[in-house]
Amino acid sequence: MDSSQEHSSSCIMKETGGGLQRVLCMQGGDDDSSYAKNSEAPASAISLCRPLLLTAIQSMKVFFRNKEEAQSLRIADLGCATGYNTLATIDMVVDALRQQYMSQCGFEPEFEAFFSDLPSNDFNSLFRSLSNPGILSDKKTKQYYAAGVPGSFYARLFPRGKLHVAVSLSALHWLSQIPDAVLDKRSAAWNKGRVWIDGAKKEVVEAYAKQSEKDLEDFLSCRKEEIVQGGMLFLLMGGRPASQQPKNQLGDPDSRAKHPFTTSLDQAWQDLINEGLVDEETRDGFNIPAYMRSTEEVERAIKRCGGFEIERMEYRSMEEHSQEKQKQWMRDPISYGRAKANLVRATLGPFAEAHLGPYLSHQLFIRFQNRVSSDIALLHKTCFYGVVVVCAIRT
Repeated sequence: MDSSQEHSSSCIMKETGGGLQRVLCMQGGDDDSSYAKNSEAPASAISLCRPLLLTAIQSMKVFFRNKEEAQSLRIADLGCATGYNTLATIDMVVDALRQQYMSQCGFEPEFEAFFSDLPSNDFNSLFRSLSNPGILSDKKTKQYYAAGVPGSFYARLFPRGKLHVAVSLSALHWLSQIPDAVLDKRSAAWNKGRVWIDGAKKEVVEAYAKQSEKDLEDFLSCRKEEIVQGGMLFLLMGGRPASQQPKNQLGDPDSRAKHPFTTSLDQAWQDLINEGLVDEETRDGFNIPAYMRSTEEVERAIKRCGGFEIERMEYRSMEEHSQEKQKQWMRDPISYGRAKANLVRATLGPFAEAHLGPYLSHQLFIRFQNRVSSDIALLHKTCFYGVVVVCAIRT
């Protein structure tokens, strides 16, 4: 790596610590490595929580008893990303609320839907989908007034007391920043030799847990201001059961071995080092800003924040893909490696490119694909993703 590359990488490492909002986003567009085409796991999680969300909406009180006094009902999707999941979520909430008003009040209010994510999100693709909803949704006509709201959900996004329903699905496990101590090679929390925290040393895990606690409390404090009394906050985030300590983010050994943030990604980074394409310090400065909270951690944050009553909270786990797909990939390990590399690129592509630049980030994903394709044992393991689901009412 020449001196210009080394200087660029060093600058990027500093930027991604404090300026994560500019580079942390799902891969835009609609090609094979886009988030829109690699969001099967979030889609499965949303499908898993759909009955809970619908039940929660049905239990909400109506805000307007007659058409004359009715204002628009305002719904926010926080961390919306792009693709089918985005539109399907809002469609589901709007349909449920419409049916509730028709059955209880005999009229349909108007709806406003706010799609919110970081400014780096591909809002262009999202807006194209909204202008032609039949592409990604079974709805032929838009049933709400839509707006995009760029910004971090760890800060205020809406005026006080304006939202009736706020949902955040598969987004809150992404942190606002990588903990400063983890990026400081003089610190005991310097995460040497690794790019994530599952199984990391105590100081690294504690730094992430502290950042996670602050972020969740910031998120809840902002929503407490924005949601009307009686309004609902519905959250689904990557999580772990209460029985697991923070250093065990993923549960069983098979999930830990097969998760895209762990073994194969560490090996891909080591390949770049062995080939002289990057140095160890560049690898050690790349840390994935994700933390899987336990149900206890979430409950503690909600109680500390106040202003919300938890109606339901639970941990659930799901398989990464169907048995049929696993059998298909066993017959073609190369396609499996390609699919997993597309998944990692969809979630980490812009972040990796900001750290390494376009060429080296591409090389990283190629090494990842080769590692996954060549490890046949991975195909015989089953990876489970854990999620924490929360329904809370603004009191």
